[in-house]
Amino acid sequence: MSSLPPDLSSDTTFAVTGSTGRLGGRVARRLSAGGIAQTLVARDPDRAPRLPGATAVPGAYGDRDDIRRALTGVDRVLMVSAAETVDRVEQHRAFVDAAAEAGVGHLVYISFYGAAPDATFTLARDHWHTEQHIRASGVPFTFLRDNLYADFTPGLVGEDGVIRGPAGQGRAAVVAQDDIADAATAVLTRAPEHAGATYDLTGPQALTFEEIAAALTTATGRTVTYRPESVDEAYRSRASYGAPDWQLDAWVSTYTAVAAGELDGVSDGVTRLTGRPATPLADVVG
Repeated sequence: MSSLPPDLSSDTTFAVTGSTGRLGGRVARRLSAGGIAQTLVARDPDRAPRLPGATAVPGAYGDRDDIRRALTGVDRVLMVSAAETVDRVEQHRAFVDAAAEAGVGHLVYISFYGAAPDATFTLARDHWHTEQHIRASGVPFTFLRDNLYADFTPGLVGEDGVIRGPAGQGRAAVVAQDDIADAATAVLTRAPEHAGATYDLTGPQALTFEEIAAALTTATGRTVTYRPESVDEAYRSRASYGAPDWQLDAWVSTYTAVAAGELDGVSDGVTRLTGRPATPLADVVG
């Protein structure tokens, strides 16, 4: 965990979104452990973690009035991207507009590696549009562009021990959520040093899905393999879930983005922000 700066002003105010989830919750716990008071902005405040120095307030991303009230007087805000929905960009824009109206001093946004208007991974396009809206808002910002979460790789394995997807032999530099949380905490507590910056956050290696499967096999003792699919096969194998088209596109394009090489790249972002090496996949799932 990153150490907090000793000269951090006690007058600096913080707010964290997503505290009921894995990433926002990690950051909230780190700030609390460092003795930093914070506001936890949550759709359901009763679900927010009970932490020393933390006050939970209502604030769904699409509710501009609640967000403006929650963020008025707040200097630094962690904006974890909203749950995946068809209108997520609209929710993000409402949140950013409310943050600007509230006079937020710095917004740290959890984005995605390779965010671009024409990214293969459809949700990376959402992140790009959100980034552009933040830039246009005039609120000082830092973007943390995370690669795929290493913590989620066990969830890619089917009941038969097979990871299926049209990723070919492409690579992804999967990153630990603890590393992201440490990096986000470092940026929040040293925000002036990072104004206007964009950091790619990756693991220490770019791995094929065969290598990910091998790491999971070693960690769990259960044989895990990777079976490449065609794009058509990927859609057919996921059709039984009854998900809407936009979600199927997101699931499948996660793999096709890997196949296209858009998640292949190791950065020093974690090391630069935390002062230690990024965590290997084997250590995350072991």
